[in-house]
Formats: sequence, structure tokens, C-alpha cells
Amino acid sequence: MTANSNSVFLTAEWRYLAMLNYEIEAQILAPFVPGGTDLDSWNERIFISVVGFLFQNTQVFGVPIPFHRHFEEVNLRFYVRRKEGHGWRRGVVFVKELVPRRAIALAARAFYNENYLALPMFHSIEGRRGKAEETKSVEYSWRFSGTTNCLKLTTHGAAQSLRDGSEQEFITEHYWGYSAQRDGTTLEYRVEHPRWRVWDAEEAELHCDVADLYGRQFCNSLNCKPTSAFLAEGSAVSVFRGCRLKP
Repeated sequence: MTANSNSVFLTAEWRYLAMLNYEIEAQILAPFVPGGTDLDSWNERIFISVVGFLFQNTQVFGVPIPFHRHFEEVNLRFYVRRKEGHGWRRGVVFVKELVPRRAIALAARAFYNENYLALPMFHSIEGRRGKAEETKSVEYSWRFSGTTNCLKLTTHGAAQSLRDGSEQEFITEHYWGYSAQRDGTTLEYRVEHPRWRVWDAEEAELHCDVADLYGRQFCNSLNCKPTSAFLAEGSAVSVFRGCRLKP
């Protein structure tokens, strides 16, 4: 890591992370895998996830930016790992990230070369509590090509701690980001947050123009029912400056 990679680029709270997960064939993701990394798997299964969540109390280099502190994000991501010393760094690669503010998209492209797209976005989070039971309904929506797209998730019961070795732990416990750069190198950056509690989803659905937004190669996976879905509680997070990996 360089000195810059140890400085914090962004701090925020990520809340109510709705995670819809789909099995996908490795060859579909191969063109998106950054150099120096390999596809990561859980029980020999490859996953891609559509994740919607709230950014809150956002600061860039310790400075809150007016009108850009609270917003939604929806991203399409998959999971990789990189050998470092005697262990592995497990990370995330983003195929595309949706946000409602153009300035956020421009900054992410400039600093990380991430594929951000600014679109009108909305969210709805509802909770109902009964006799020792709790129901949450979460929806993230966005307007694309004149049509409303959305992901929805409903939970029932209390949040639970992550189980060691579980699929939920695999999906959430990736603390690095990897992004292919224009010159063919790979940028590696660290993300810090505590382990999250999660709710299992009773129902989850994605209504999305997959072909036009993400590409036809993702239609077979994302147009099916999710393999799994859950809601993560979220927490405060820190995203660090990145460094380029040596070829």
C-alpha cells in the first residue's frame, strides 16, 4: 500500500442494505474481473448481487458536501479475491452503481474509475412491530429510460448475528474493492465496517430493464427469482484511498 492508500477518502453510514443474490456462470463475469484478482465463490457457487441501500451523513475527506450527504445507491456487484502474503484479500467488483446525484457519480469515476450512473431515485422503508415480532418492507426504485425500476424486500422477525461460514457472511464480509483502470491496471481500496446483523427475506423481487441497464449477458440470472435475499442492518463505514496493483 502507498501512503495515500491509508488515508480515508469517504466516511458515511450505510443503512438498510437490501441484498438480492443470484447464481451466475463464471464465464459471464470473466471479462469484468480486474487484473490480479480471481473470482471468489461460496460452496463452489459464483454469485452476483443487486444491492440497494441508504448513504447517510456522508463526508468526503472529512468535509460534508451540501445536498450530497443523504442519498440512495443501487449497485450490481460480484465477488473476487487476491492473494496477499499467506492469505487472501476478499473484495467486491462493481458492474454498475446508480446514485441520484451527478456530482457523486463524477467523483467516483474520477477517483476510482467506477461505472456510476446518475438517475432519479427514491426509497421506502416501513417497519411494523407486533407481539415480539417485527416486519420490515424496503424498496429502492429508480427511473431509467422513462420507466420505473425497483427492488423490493420484506422481512419478518428480529435481526440475527452473522453465522460463521454462512452465505450471508460470504456476501457481506468482503472488505476490499477492486476496479479496473483505463490504463489496464487495477485499483485496490479498503472498506472498514463492523460485522452487520441481518434479517432473512420472506419475499424479494427485482423489476428492472436488465438488458439495457446492465447488458444482455446478465438477463438469464437477474430475470429469475433470487437464489437468496436478506436485509443487512448497516453501520458507519470508511472508504480509503486506493493504490494501483503492480502488474
